[in-house]
Amino acid sequence: MYWLELAGETDAFAAREAATAATAVDLVAPGIARAGGIDPSRVRRLAYTRAAHETLARTDADLDAAVAALRAASIDRSGSVAVRARNVRGTAGVSTAAAERALGGVLVDRGFDVDLDDPDHVLRALFSAGPRADHDAVTGADGGDADVCALGWVAAEATRDFAPDPTDRPFFQPGSMAPADARAYANLAGAAPGRTLLDPMCGTGGLPLEAGLVGADAVACDAQAKMVRGARENLREYVGDPAAGPPDWHVARGDATALPLPDDAVDGVAFDAPYGRQSKIARHELADLVAGALAEAARVAPRAVLVADRDWRGPAREAGWTVDAAFERRVHRSLTRYVLVLHRGDPGEVRRNATEIAADRE
Repeated sequence: MYWLELAGETDAFAAREAATAATAVDLVAPGIARAGGIDPSRVRRLAYTRAAHETLARTDADLDAAVAALRAASIDRSGSVAVRARNVRGTAGVSTAAAERALGGVLVDRGFDVDLDDPDHVLRALFSAGPRADHDAVTGADGGDADVCALGWVAAEATRDFAPDPTDRPFFQPGSMAPADARAYANLAGAAPGRTLLDPMCGTGGLPLEAGLVGADAVACDAQAKMVRGARENLREYVGDPAAGPPDWHVARGDATALPLPDDAVDGVAFDAPYGRQSKIARHELADLVAGALAEAARVAPRAVLVADRDWRGPAREAGWTVDAAFERRVHRSLTRYVLVLHRGDPGEVRRNATEIAADRE
């Protein structure tokens, strides 16, 4: 078992992304989830998980209770240790400095040496209290009250090796997505080594960048030639080694409603739909564009993530998708992103729906 130390403010979304790197993810307290198993390499690529810790004990979010639990715990390790405590979002009323001293003292009493600079093992103590998130697509996200101290040995930490902020890239346009968000959406769409991710509305290339940085092959297109040139410039800068041969990414000018790809050509699709009045939409009304893109995505991939400024669940279902989860993520006062995590239904049904939607557009 593992404790997952979540990042950000939306625990249900973080737990859902964590499930791409862990099994049986269950939200137990604000900022803390539990998992049955992990893939350490994938944990390192997560955007909204700080680390995974091998479980040692669980008790109330109280220092005395944590000390007692550590004294009673079975420990099969030797060498030097360090203790790192965290009062998650300031919810538990516990001094992290006091917790580190007290828990470190228990480990010294049990024969360990303390090495704060380069320890053999790091014990993490997560103190959290308050209501859990409430979301019907995440186990444990029931809104119930929690009071938890989770003790565990650090097993894998996220590297957070995102691309630079959009304003620091060679090509930038206003409205570009934050790197952590792009990484999370790419992960949810299945980006990983040996897989291919498609972004049919790539803009400046934020989603393909993060897919490439986690080791996936990235395929992207955009209706605007300027965006195609800019996305290529950004990908050349940050993804792949030119000395190693051709890049594992491809960007072309294209229409998201008529992709030049065969059926089932990619493993996943992720795209950020235009935000209505804020975007130029060539040749399409917004609703037709999104519906057509969803239909084409269902033709070429078994899973997808759609990000938009409104809820497109109806068109997604009409295109043959099943909605696994829907999240509302506030970006700033005037923008909330709606995120749909989708998987494909019966392939024959998907193709029939795609044909009908194309006929309706004509």
